[in-house]
Amino acid sequence: MKTIPMITLCMIVKNEGAFLEKCLSSVQDFAEEIIIVDTGSTDNTIDIAKKFHSKIFHYPWDQHFANARNEGLAKATGEWILWLDADECLDIQNPEFYKEILKNKQANLLFLPITNFIGEHLDALNHDSYTHHQPRLFRNHQGIQFINRIHETLDGEPEKLTTDIIDMPILHYGYIDEITKAKNKSIRNKKILKLEAKKEMHSPWVEYHLASEHYRLKEYKLALEYVNQSIFNFLLIGKKPPSVHYKLKYDILIQTNSMNQALPGIEKALLLYPDYVDLHFYKGLILLHQSDYQNAKTCFEKCLELGEHHPDYLILKGVGSFRAMHYKNICSEKLKATDDGERS
Repeated sequence: MKTIPMITLCMIVKNEGAFLEKCLSSVQDFAEEIIIVDTGSTDNTIDIAKKFHSKIFHYPWDQHFANARNEGLAKATGEWILWLDADECLDIQNPEFYKEILKNKQANLLFLPITNFIGEHLDALNHDSYTHHQPRLFRNHQGIQFINRIHETLDGEPEKLTTDIIDMPILHYGYIDEITKAKNKSIRNKKILKLEAKKEMHSPWVEYHLASEHYRLKEYKLALEYVNQSIFNFLLIGKKPPSVHYKLKYDILIQTNSMNQALPGIEKALLLYPDYVDLHFYKGLILLHQSDYQNAKTCFEKCLELGEHHPDYLILKGVGSFRAMHYKNICSEKLKATDDGERS
């Protein structure tokens, strides 16, 4: 009979006094072991970590997130490892239920749904958000490690990696404007990304992440240049550009009201990703802007048909529900007004 597995939480932190207690409180009944790798805190981060009986290790910051995270993995003794950032928390009510699920999982790398809240202020009552799935739980001692200087991700021997999904939500607050500004995240991130971009054989993801940083700062011209370069770089190495590239590109074109040339491109993107609800939503907005109400309405109806539960994609809250319904109704009203006008 299988026993309930021991779980280790691994984190890297620096000056996370504002968030760490909320994060650790959310996981204390799920993880039996907490590994904290501190990269130079000068606030009360360490004191908070000690309250939760964390094992604390100090790591000299070398501008390499994967190196720091792997330092924590080397100290973990649990059968499974969960990794979080301090501005995230688990959103679960019954930890034992999820441990029972883990007990019977065959895969060694599990994807969890992450809700990324966006907006200006942390205390806003109605946050917009994006949802996507990331590999956040994995079996220990199976050669799975972090790679990449920034926007690190898990990697292992491909023939030994087996994946699955577990519906254990994580809430992420780090993209809210007041938090990114307080931490100077964008300055730090761009500095590290530009170090990576200087490497001759760097990943095309580097330009995508630079595009994302400029997008968050509303520097749309630079963001568009970087995302287009990233798409081109993926094509150069014979790989299909990931879906988030097209989402970001057409989001930028809509934000800047540059929709006249967008329709042919988004049609091609939808050939690559025909079930990506956000792209259908953006196509609907473009057609609505062009007063093509019937085809725009068809797009929003497609969004409602697809819904928002697609683990492979980054999805804006509402594009498969209330946002799509809102714009569908606008299209219906426009068509009715046109029809009434023709009759009169």
